[in-house]
Amino acid sequence: MSDTMRAAVVQRGEFSVVDLPVPQPGPGQLLLKVVRAGICGSDLHARSHTADLHALGVDLDYPAIMAPEQQVVLGHEFVGELVARGPRTRRRWKAGARVVALPMVKHGNEIHMTGFDVAAPGAYAEYVLVQEGFAFEVPDGVDDEKAAFVEPLAVAWHAVRRGEVGRRPAIVIGCGPIGLAIILMLKASGVKTIIASDFSPTRRDLARQCGATVVVDPREQSPWTAYKIPGPMGSVTEFADFGLTAIGGMRKVPFFPWGRVLRIGDRIGAAPAGPVVFECVGVPGVLDEIMAKAPVRTRIVGVGVCMEPDTVRTTLALNKEHEIRFVFAYDPEEFQHTLGMIASGEVDPSPLHTGTVGLDGLAQAFADLGDPERHAKILVDPAR
Repeated sequence: MSDTMRAAVVQRGEFSVVDLPVPQPGPGQLLLKVVRAGICGSDLHARSHTADLHALGVDLDYPAIMAPEQQVVLGHEFVGELVARGPRTRRRWKAGARVVALPMVKHGNEIHMTGFDVAAPGAYAEYVLVQEGFAFEVPDGVDDEKAAFVEPLAVAWHAVRRGEVGRRPAIVIGCGPIGLAIILMLKASGVKTIIASDFSPTRRDLARQCGATVVVDPREQSPWTAYKIPGPMGSVTEFADFGLTAIGGMRKVPFFPWGRVLRIGDRIGAAPAGPVVFECVGVPGVLDEIMAKAPVRTRIVGVGVCMEPDTVRTTLALNKEHEIRFVFAYDPEEFQHTLGMIASGEVDPSPLHTGTVGLDGLAQAFADLGDPERHAKILVDPAR
């Protein structure tokens, strides 16, 4: 193995392919030869909003996150072959084993996010470092392209788990790669009604392939009228009228414990509730529009990455008793569980894979991903 490797670095928004030293695995670390890496929407943001990302990192007490003037190797979704081990590793896998891993490494006492930090070069390169404690072997029968989707599907699985949809309808606003991944995971979790909304005909077709039961073009049909709303959840006035009618009826019965019945119903989840909405666009104004149009007691799960300041009318959410949950990443168990779902065939990410490029094609791939009619997810093959 050579002492240097080819890697695609980004600096001030521009890509170049350079030779860098091959990373040396430290204590508890493994060195992987990258087989495939995925291009994530977060990578697009990191390239075009580097200064904003760095400022966010400072606010999050992570000042090591990339700055515009630095040369950074992006890429945090990957599968690779084990080629070397650092000290204090368990040697649980043979050389050549295919491995996926959570994208973070520890140098000394410091944690670094792989692909967003000069101290943790990402997988748009021939080699990448991972922590053995966060690494998992890819089962036989899972091809490299599917294995490369473990990380983004784990993000979607975490969002679906945090959404706690249950028997409620799910509405996915925005069918880019993360929205499509969420549709896959909603279907795998047994959600019966999945409404998908996107302006792009190509993305709407992919949403159908991924398992959406209702697909709408918001220019022609509102996602809020594309399904039957269960119960009196359409508006504040409808909900209030239902309450007056129901309570009034119960109070006509002498000694009927109507208050206790309501409390029990709320505790067991029988109280009226709106849909669970997954916001997967990440553009200013979308969250406020959802608050304005979603039914009463909707749960809104914020998944889309918005790198600009946004304004929302909180009184909309207050009057409708909306619940808002923002989600980020996943935990190791969710990552491993996602790998198992792919291995078992419970989830098939193949519809998302629309292209593969080499390191020299990264700049064009990033440009192509700006057109929703051309691509959903592009993978990188450093050997290509």
